[in-house]
Amino acid sequence: MTTLEIMADTPSATHDDFVSTDAADLASHMNQCAHSRGRFFGLQSGLQSAHSVLSPRVVTVAAIVAISLALAVA
Repeated sequence: MTTLEIMADTPSATHDDFVSTDAADLASHMNQCAHSRGRFFGLQSGLQSAHSVLSPRVVTVAAIVAISLALAVA
């Protein structure tokens, strides 16, 4: 049964309660999103982007770091 079918079968008072709980859930979600965008949001986003690019290539990245360190010491 879809949400529209459930809403059609419920009385209007229950529908109003359903809408008010949806609005409260949306407000809660929006507050959570606002709090998650703290002072380190840009850093966290950058690290997530780097992780998504580099994690599939862990061995290659490790080899590049090892070679870079070896060349820096020599």
